[in-house]
Amino acid sequence: MVWEDRMAITRSRFSALLGFEEPDIVLLSREATEHDGYVVELLRFRIGEDLVRGFLTRPADAAGRLPAILYGHSHGGGYDIGARELLDGREYLAGPLGPVFARAGYVTLCIDMPIFGERATASENFAAKALLWHGKSLFGKMLCDHAAALTYLAGRDDVDASRIGAFGISMGCVLSYWLAALDDRVAAVAHLCCFADFRTMIELGAHDGHGIYLTVPGMLREADGGAIAALVAPRPQLVCIGEADALTPPLSVERAWAELAPAYDLTPDRLELVSEPGIGHQETERMRAAVLAFFGRWLRG
Repeated sequence: MVWEDRMAITRSRFSALLGFEEPDIVLLSREATEHDGYVVELLRFRIGEDLVRGFLTRPADAAGRLPAILYGHSHGGGYDIGARELLDGREYLAGPLGPVFARAGYVTLCIDMPIFGERATASENFAAKALLWHGKSLFGKMLCDHAAALTYLAGRDDVDASRIGAFGISMGCVLSYWLAALDDRVAAVAHLCCFADFRTMIELGAHDGHGIYLTVPGMLREADGGAIAALVAPRPQLVCIGEADALTPPLSVERAWAELAPAYDLTPDRLELVSEPGIGHQETERMRAAVLAFFGRWLRG
């Protein structure tokens, strides 16, 4: 199948290919610490059968129900980092976003994905290969856990469940827009540095720069990045890419955008693209400003 001839995928079929089934989530403990203008909560959950750490940031003196952001952390080989990215940042971020989002008025939650942070008890290959033998994927499991975190966030008494956005860079980018494609509770999604057509990346040899976690059996027979992102429409979506990012070559972005853009023909103001010439796999100040303006418009109003 050439990329121009693809059929649109349905949400139910996308869910089936992922083996998507949200597990139960139970909050086990919650410990808050005050900082300059914001509060950090260390959270511990049981998600399905797994014990999972999370970090949450929120404004220090806010009242009532606030807009919120579900933050998907990145990969970058930082298996020991996981959810701490929200507080500590990464080398390809302009700075940690947890404090920034809190001071801007958002409640923001990030949990350790499987094989990251306190869940780094097995290698990526070990975990992914075991699931692939069963026709499942590590990324499918990540998305299931991410959905459970969304359920917790939506149920907090300081969160307005109708104003929850999703954000992520790199692996977190795909976590964010794929979850938004599956779940209408995500009111708006902003994602950085991993929006692309995977078939084109394979054609160009760029797929090998991505971990095995992202391999979903049979997915490319039926859908690719642009068609998945199109399932988010008409909810607002911000796409940020670096044009010199070897992990998402320009042709792969162009083809993904060609599948995504028509889904917003009737609501063009709800789809935004920030494309940075000469920039690799990293957040820029322009991207940061666009993200804050985007969430400000669609979540804060």
